[in-house]
Amino acid sequence: MSRIKYYYDPKTCKYERYQRSKWDTMLNALGFLSAASILAVGILIVFNLYFDSPKELILKNENKELKLYYELMEEEVNVMSQMLADLQQRDDNLYRVIFETEPIPSEIRKAGIGGSDRFKEIKEKGLKQEQLIISLKSKVEDLKRQLYVQNVSYDDISEMALNKEEYWASIPAIQPISNEELNRLASGYGNRLHPILKVRKMHTGVDFSAPKGTPIYATGDGVVKSVKTVFGGYGKHIEIDHGFGFVTRYAHMNEFKVRRGQKVKRGDLIGTVGNTGSSTAPHVHYEILKDDRYVNPVHYFFKDLDPSEYDKILEFASKENQSLS
Repeated sequence: MSRIKYYYDPKTCKYERYQRSKWDTMLNALGFLSAASILAVGILIVFNLYFDSPKELILKNENKELKLYYELMEEEVNVMSQMLADLQQRDDNLYRVIFETEPIPSEIRKAGIGGSDRFKEIKEKGLKQEQLIISLKSKVEDLKRQLYVQNVSYDDISEMALNKEEYWASIPAIQPISNEELNRLASGYGNRLHPILKVRKMHTGVDFSAPKGTPIYATGDGVVKSVKTVFGGYGKHIEIDHGFGFVTRYAHMNEFKVRRGQKVKRGDLIGTVGNTGSSTAPHVHYEILKDDRYVNPVHYFFKDLDPSEYDKILEFASKENQSLS
Protein backbone atom coordinates (compact mmCIF):
# COMPACT_ATOMS: atom_id res chain seq x y z
CA MET A 1 0.00 0.00 0.00
CA SER A 2 1.51 3.35 -1.10
CA ARG A 3 2.15 5.98 1.51
CA ILE A 4 -0.01 9.16 1.53
CA LYS A 5 2.04 12.27 0.90
CA TYR A 6 1.33 15.82 2.15
CA TYR A 7 2.76 19.22 1.31
CA TYR A 8 2.60 22.61 3.09
CA ASP A 9 0.52 25.23 1.32
CA PRO A 10 1.73 28.72 2.34
CA LYS A 11 -1.44 30.30 1.06
CA THR A 12 -3.67 28.37 3.40
CA CYS A 13 -0.97 27.79 6.01
CA LYS A 14 -2.08 24.16 6.05
CA TYR A 15 -0.76 20.77 5.09
CA GLU A 16 -2.61 19.65 2.06
CA ARG A 17 -2.81 16.10 0.74
CA TYR A 18 -0.71 15.57 -2.42
CA GLN A 19 -2.82 14.51 -5.35
CA ARG A 20 -0.98 12.85 -8.29
CA SER A 21 -1.94 13.79 -11.78
CA LYS A 22 -2.52 11.28 -14.54
CA TRP A 23 0.61 12.53 -16.27
CA ASP A 24 2.72 11.84 -13.16
CA THR A 25 1.20 8.39 -12.90
CA MET A 26 2.01 7.73 -16.53
CA LEU A 27 5.59 8.96 -16.14
CA ASN A 28 6.08 6.82 -13.09
CA ALA A 29 4.70 3.79 -14.92
CA LEU A 30 6.94 4.45 -17.89
CA GLY A 31 9.94 4.84 -15.64
CA PHE A 32 9.15 1.61 -13.90
CA LEU A 33 8.69 -0.21 -17.16
CA SER A 34 11.96 1.21 -18.54
CA ALA A 35 13.87 0.20 -15.47
CA ALA A 36 12.28 -3.24 -15.58
CA SER A 37 13.10 -3.59 -19.28
CA ILE A 38 16.69 -2.53 -18.73
CA LEU A 39 16.99 -4.95 -15.86
CA ALA A 40 15.43 -7.73 -17.93
CA VAL A 41 17.79 -7.06 -20.84
CA GLY A 42 20.74 -7.06 -18.48
CA ILE A 43 19.63 -10.32 -16.92
CA LEU A 44 19.13 -11.80 -20.41
CA ILE A 45 22.60 -10.69 -21.51
CA VAL A 46 24.20 -12.12 -18.39
CA PHE A 47 22.21 -15.34 -18.79
CA ASN A 48 23.27 -15.68 -22.45
CA LEU A 49 26.89 -15.05 -21.50
CA TYR A 50 27.02 -17.74 -18.86
CA PHE A 51 24.21 -20.11 -19.78
CA ASP A 52 23.30 -21.85 -23.09
CA SER A 53 19.86 -22.00 -24.53
CA PRO A 54 18.36 -25.42 -25.31
CA LYS A 55 19.00 -24.88 -29.03
CA GLU A 56 22.60 -23.85 -28.38
CA LEU A 57 23.10 -26.88 -26.17
CA ILE A 58 21.85 -29.14 -28.98
CA LEU A 59 24.14 -27.45 -31.53
CA LYS A 60 27.14 -27.64 -29.19
CA ASN A 61 26.53 -31.34 -28.59
CA GLU A 62 26.27 -31.87 -32.34
CA ASN A 63 29.56 -30.01 -32.84
CA LYS A 64 31.24 -32.15 -30.21
CA GLU A 65 30.00 -35.29 -31.97
CA LEU A 66 31.13 -34.04 -35.36
CA LYS A 67 34.56 -33.14 -33.99
CA LEU A 68 34.83 -36.56 -32.38
CA TYR A 69 33.89 -38.22 -35.69
CA TYR A 70 36.47 -36.06 -37.47
CA GLU A 71 39.18 -37.06 -35.00
CA LEU A 72 38.24 -40.73 -35.41
CA MET A 73 38.30 -40.41 -39.21
CA GLU A 74 41.64 -38.63 -39.09
CA GLU A 75 43.01 -41.40 -36.89
CA GLU A 76 41.73 -44.02 -39.35
CA VAL A 77 43.32 -42.14 -42.25
CA ASN A 78 46.63 -42.03 -40.36
CA VAL A 79 46.42 -45.79 -39.69
CA MET A 80 45.67 -46.45 -43.37
CA SER A 81 48.58 -44.22 -44.37
CA GLN A 82 50.91 -46.24 -42.16
CA MET A 83 49.58 -49.51 -43.60
CA LEU A 84 50.11 -48.14 -47.10
CA ALA A 85 53.66 -47.10 -46.19
CA ASP A 86 54.34 -50.69 -45.05
CA LEU A 87 52.98 -52.02 -48.35
CA GLN A 88 55.13 -49.56 -50.29
CA GLN A 89 58.20 -50.60 -48.31
CA ARG A 90 57.55 -54.31 -49.01
CA ASP A 91 56.85 -53.51 -52.65
CA ASP A 92 60.14 -51.64 -53.17
CA ASN A 93 62.42 -53.72 -50.95
CA LEU A 94 61.01 -57.22 -51.33
CA TYR A 95 58.78 -57.87 -54.32
CA ARG A 96 60.69 -55.70 -56.77
CA VAL A 97 63.98 -57.07 -55.54
CA ILE A 98 62.74 -60.62 -56.13
CA PHE A 99 61.67 -59.74 -59.66
CA GLU A 100 64.86 -57.77 -60.30
CA THR A 101 63.19 -54.48 -61.15
CA GLU A 102 63.70 -50.92 -59.97
CA PRO A 103 61.64 -49.55 -57.03
CA ILE A 104 59.05 -46.87 -57.75
CA PRO A 105 60.61 -43.39 -57.25
CA SER A 106 59.29 -41.51 -54.23
CA GLU A 107 58.46 -38.48 -56.39
CA ILE A 108 55.97 -40.65 -58.28
CA ARG A 109 54.49 -42.22 -55.13
CA LYS A 110 54.01 -38.84 -53.42
CA ALA A 111 53.36 -36.66 -56.46
CA GLY A 112 50.78 -33.96 -55.73
CA ILE A 113 47.95 -32.75 -57.94
CA GLY A 114 46.29 -29.41 -58.46
CA GLY A 115 47.36 -26.32 -56.57
CA SER A 116 46.05 -23.74 -54.14
CA ASP A 117 42.61 -23.77 -55.85
CA ARG A 118 42.00 -27.44 -55.13
CA PHE A 119 39.69 -26.58 -52.22
CA LYS A 120 38.26 -23.38 -53.66
CA GLU A 121 34.65 -24.60 -53.31
CA ILE A 122 35.13 -25.31 -49.61
CA LYS A 123 36.81 -21.96 -48.98
CA GLU A 124 34.03 -20.07 -50.76
CA LYS A 125 31.44 -21.46 -48.32
CA GLY A 126 33.18 -19.75 -45.39
CA LEU A 127 32.81 -22.69 -43.02
CA LYS A 128 33.95 -22.22 -39.43
CA GLN A 129 35.75 -25.59 -39.47
CA GLU A 130 37.23 -24.93 -42.88
CA GLN A 131 40.81 -25.85 -41.94
CA LEU A 132 39.75 -29.14 -40.34
CA ILE A 133 37.76 -30.12 -43.41
CA ILE A 134 40.51 -29.11 -45.86
CA SER A 135 43.16 -30.94 -43.81
CA LEU A 136 41.19 -34.19 -43.76
CA LYS A 137 40.18 -33.93 -47.42
CA SER A 138 43.82 -33.32 -48.40
CA LYS A 139 44.96 -36.42 -46.50
CA VAL A 140 42.23 -38.53 -48.09
CA GLU A 141 43.15 -37.35 -51.60
CA ASP A 142 46.85 -38.05 -50.97
CA LEU A 143 45.93 -41.51 -49.71
CA LYS A 144 43.73 -42.21 -52.75
CA ARG A 145 46.50 -41.09 -55.08
CA GLN A 146 49.13 -43.29 -53.40
CA LEU A 147 46.71 -46.23 -53.36
CA TYR A 148 46.24 -45.83 -57.10
CA VAL A 149 50.01 -45.88 -57.65
CA GLN A 150 50.32 -48.97 -55.43
CA ASN A 151 47.49 -50.71 -57.27
CA VAL A 152 49.25 -50.11 -60.59
CA SER A 153 52.47 -51.40 -59.03
CA TYR A 154 50.76 -54.63 -57.94
CA ASP A 155 49.39 -55.08 -61.46
CA ASP A 156 52.97 -54.79 -62.73
CA ILE A 157 54.20 -57.27 -60.11
CA SER A 158 51.44 -59.74 -61.03
CA GLU A 159 52.51 -59.55 -64.65
CA MET A 160 56.15 -59.94 -63.64
CA ALA A 161 55.24 -62.96 -61.50
CA LEU A 162 53.57 -64.62 -64.48
CA ASN A 163 56.54 -63.75 -66.68
CA LYS A 164 58.91 -64.99 -63.98
CA GLU A 165 57.14 -68.34 -63.87
CA GLU A 166 57.42 -68.55 -67.65
CA TYR A 167 61.04 -67.37 -67.40
CA TRP A 168 62.05 -70.14 -64.97
CA ALA A 169 60.25 -72.75 -67.09
CA SER A 170 62.03 -71.48 -70.23
CA ILE A 171 65.58 -71.46 -68.90
CA PRO A 172 67.53 -74.45 -70.34
CA ALA A 173 68.21 -75.88 -66.89
CA ILE A 174 68.73 -79.65 -67.36
CA GLN A 175 71.12 -81.90 -69.28
CA PRO A 176 69.90 -82.90 -72.76
CA ILE A 177 70.29 -86.64 -72.11
CA SER A 178 69.90 -88.88 -69.08
CA ASN A 179 73.17 -88.78 -67.16
CA GLU A 180 72.47 -90.21 -63.74
CA GLU A 181 75.97 -91.64 -63.36
CA LEU A 182 77.52 -88.30 -64.44
CA ASN A 183 79.86 -90.13 -66.81
CA ARG A 184 78.53 -89.02 -70.20
CA LEU A 185 80.06 -85.54 -70.30
CA ALA A 186 82.93 -86.14 -72.75
CA SER A 187 84.10 -82.61 -73.48
CA GLY A 188 83.42 -79.21 -71.94
CA TYR A 189 83.08 -75.63 -73.12
CA GLY A 190 86.16 -73.61 -74.09
CA ASN A 191 89.39 -74.15 -76.05
CA ARG A 192 89.69 -77.82 -76.96
CA LEU A 193 91.64 -79.95 -79.44
CA HIS A 194 89.53 -80.38 -82.55
CA PRO A 195 89.18 -84.11 -83.36
CA ILE A 196 89.52 -83.64 -87.13
CA LEU A 197 91.67 -80.51 -87.54
CA LYS A 198 93.92 -81.49 -84.58
CA VAL A 199 94.31 -77.85 -83.50
CA ARG A 200 93.09 -76.01 -80.43
CA LYS A 201 89.80 -74.39 -81.27
CA MET A 202 86.95 -72.81 -79.37
CA HIS A 203 84.41 -75.47 -78.43
CA THR A 204 81.14 -73.54 -78.21
CA GLY A 205 79.18 -76.21 -76.37
CA VAL A 206 79.53 -79.48 -74.45
CA ASP A 207 79.60 -83.06 -75.77
CA PHE A 208 77.64 -85.90 -74.20
CA SER A 209 78.72 -89.33 -75.45
CA ALA A 210 75.94 -91.90 -75.65
CA PRO A 211 74.93 -94.91 -77.77
CA LYS A 212 73.17 -94.19 -81.03
CA GLY A 213 69.43 -93.84 -80.48
CA THR A 214 69.71 -92.49 -76.91
CA PRO A 215 66.81 -90.04 -76.28
CA ILE A 216 67.55 -86.31 -76.36
CA TYR A 217 65.32 -84.01 -74.37
CA ALA A 218 64.43 -80.30 -74.55
CA THR A 219 66.18 -78.56 -71.69
CA GLY A 220 63.53 -75.84 -71.26
CA ASP A 221 60.13 -74.71 -72.55
CA GLY A 222 60.22 -73.16 -75.99
CA VAL A 223 59.41 -73.35 -79.68
CA VAL A 224 61.38 -75.40 -82.20
CA LYS A 225 63.14 -72.77 -84.27
CA SER A 226 64.70 -75.02 -86.92
CA VAL A 227 65.10 -78.69 -87.83
CA LYS A 228 68.00 -79.04 -90.26
CA THR A 229 70.19 -81.65 -91.92
CA VAL A 230 73.64 -80.77 -93.31
CA PHE A 231 76.38 -83.12 -94.51
CA GLY A 232 79.16 -81.51 -92.49
CA GLY A 233 79.30 -79.39 -89.36
CA TYR A 234 76.35 -80.04 -87.05
CA GLY A 235 74.82 -82.77 -89.24
CA LYS A 236 71.24 -83.33 -88.17
CA HIS A 237 70.49 -80.63 -85.61
CA ILE A 238 67.65 -78.79 -83.90
CA GLU A 239 67.43 -75.27 -82.51
CA ILE A 240 64.87 -74.32 -79.86
CA ASP A 241 63.98 -70.71 -79.06
CA HIS A 242 63.13 -70.48 -75.35
CA GLY A 243 62.43 -66.76 -75.29
CA PHE A 244 64.05 -64.31 -72.89
CA GLY A 245 67.14 -64.38 -75.11
CA PHE A 246 67.81 -68.14 -74.76
CA VAL A 247 68.37 -70.48 -77.73
CA THR A 248 69.61 -74.08 -77.47
CA ARG A 249 71.18 -76.22 -80.20
CA TYR A 250 71.35 -80.05 -80.32
CA ALA A 251 73.74 -81.39 -83.00
CA HIS A 252 74.83 -84.67 -84.65
CA MET A 253 71.41 -86.28 -84.08
CA ASN A 254 70.17 -89.49 -85.62
CA GLU A 255 66.40 -88.91 -85.65
CA PHE A 256 64.07 -85.94 -85.22
CA LYS A 257 61.01 -86.29 -83.00
CA VAL A 258 59.70 -82.75 -83.44
CA ARG A 259 58.95 -80.37 -86.30
CA ARG A 260 59.70 -76.72 -86.91
CA GLY A 261 57.29 -74.39 -85.03
CA GLN A 262 56.29 -77.04 -82.49
CA LYS A 263 55.99 -76.00 -78.84
CA VAL A 264 57.93 -78.14 -76.40
CA LYS A 265 58.20 -78.40 -72.63
CA ARG A 266 61.30 -79.08 -70.58
CA GLY A 267 61.92 -82.83 -70.67
CA ASP A 268 60.03 -83.47 -73.94
CA LEU A 269 61.66 -85.93 -76.35
CA ILE A 270 62.97 -84.06 -79.39
CA GLY A 271 65.22 -86.65 -81.06
CA THR A 272 67.92 -89.29 -80.59
CA VAL A 273 71.70 -89.35 -80.40
CA GLY A 274 73.54 -89.93 -83.67
CA ASN A 275 76.89 -89.53 -85.40
CA THR A 276 76.02 -87.18 -88.27
CA GLY A 277 77.99 -84.23 -89.60
CA SER A 278 81.55 -83.60 -88.40
CA SER A 279 81.45 -86.15 -85.61
CA THR A 280 83.96 -88.81 -84.56
CA ALA A 281 81.62 -90.86 -82.33
CA PRO A 282 77.93 -91.04 -81.37
CA HIS A 283 77.19 -88.07 -79.15
CA VAL A 284 75.10 -84.90 -78.83
CA HIS A 285 76.81 -81.57 -79.09
CA TYR A 286 74.79 -79.18 -76.94
CA GLU A 287 75.00 -75.36 -77.04
CA ILE A 288 73.28 -72.46 -75.27
CA LEU A 289 73.14 -68.97 -76.70
CA LYS A 290 72.06 -66.08 -74.48
CA ASP A 291 71.32 -62.87 -76.38
CA ASP A 292 73.13 -64.31 -79.43
CA ARG A 293 76.31 -65.08 -77.46
CA TYR A 294 77.59 -68.54 -76.57
CA VAL A 295 77.62 -69.35 -72.85
CA ASN A 296 78.89 -72.34 -70.92
CA PRO A 297 75.97 -74.83 -70.75
CA VAL A 298 77.35 -76.42 -67.57
CA HIS A 299 76.45 -73.29 -65.64
CA TYR A 300 72.78 -74.01 -66.36
CA PHE A 301 72.61 -77.62 -65.15
CA PHE A 302 71.03 -76.65 -61.83
CA LYS A 303 67.60 -78.22 -62.21
CA ASP A 304 68.57 -81.90 -62.21
CA LEU A 305 71.75 -81.83 -60.10
CA ASP A 306 72.37 -81.41 -56.39
CA PRO A 307 75.38 -79.32 -55.26
CA SER A 308 77.79 -82.27 -55.06
CA GLU A 309 76.76 -83.56 -58.50
CA TYR A 310 77.08 -80.08 -59.95
CA ASP A 311 80.64 -79.79 -58.57
CA LYS A 312 81.46 -83.12 -60.15
CA ILE A 313 80.12 -82.03 -63.56
CA LEU A 314 82.12 -78.80 -63.31
CA GLU A 315 85.25 -80.86 -62.67
CA PHE A 316 84.63 -83.04 -65.75
CA ALA A 317 83.87 -80.01 -67.92
CA SER A 318 87.06 -78.20 -66.89
CA LYS A 319 89.38 -80.90 -68.28
CA GLU A 320 90.97 -79.72 -71.52
CA ASN A 321 90.56 -82.91 -73.57
CA GLN A 322 89.68 -83.49 -77.20
CA SER A 323 86.16 -82.65 -78.27
CA LEU A 324 84.04 -85.13 -80.28
CA SER A 325 83.08 -82.57 -82.91
